[in-house]
Amino acid sequence: MKRTFLALMVAVCAFAQKPPKPPKNGLYANFKTELGDIKAMLYEKDTPQSVALFIGLAQGVQEFRDIDGKVVKRRFYDNTTFFRIVPDEAVQGGSPDGTNTYNCGLKIKDETLPGLKFRAGSLAIANSGQPDSGGCEFFFTVGQKPSWDMKYTIFGQVVEGEDVLYKLSKVPVHDEHPVNPPKLISVTIERVGPAPAPKPKK
Repeated sequence: MKRTFLALMVAVCAFAQKPPKPPKNGLYANFKTELGDIKAMLYEKDTPQSVALFIGLAQGVQEFRDIDGKVVKRRFYDNTTFFRIVPDEAVQGGSPDGTNTYNCGLKIKDETLPGLKFRAGSLAIANSGQPDSGGCEFFFTVGQKPSWDMKYTIFGQVVEGEDVLYKLSKVPVHDEHPVNPPKLISVTIERVGPAPAPKPKK
């Protein structure tokens, strides 16, 4: 009996210590938050313009208008907050002044595709509700939102840290404004494997 129990414990420990599967080849965004880390694969083939803008802002190579109205170039998302949270639905970030009225001076055309639908962990460009009005703000969905399909550009999908996203969606809020907005410490970009081959010119 003792031997059986010992063998069972060894098997359980071995399973628990099994290293996670390596990520698939692709482009990833790593969100370091005060509640933990989130990794999202970016859809660089399906939504190239949205991904390029997000990466440019994250890495500090894309100019934008800061809260004082000056055009600057720095790591846009670092040391900001998740300023809007719809409990059990969405978590929004990308505003240095913590409001959805902030204008970063950038606009991007929608890249909506019928095959990209909102589900738990979707990463999308926030907009004003009008076509081609997205810019610097982004949001994650916590569950399926079919009513939002084709209204926002979905440019990525969470592959690690779903539990962190769930925690973010559960912080205390007042009218969708977190009482203590969770901090987004940094956003870094990493590529796994080779870059995809460029599409041939027509």
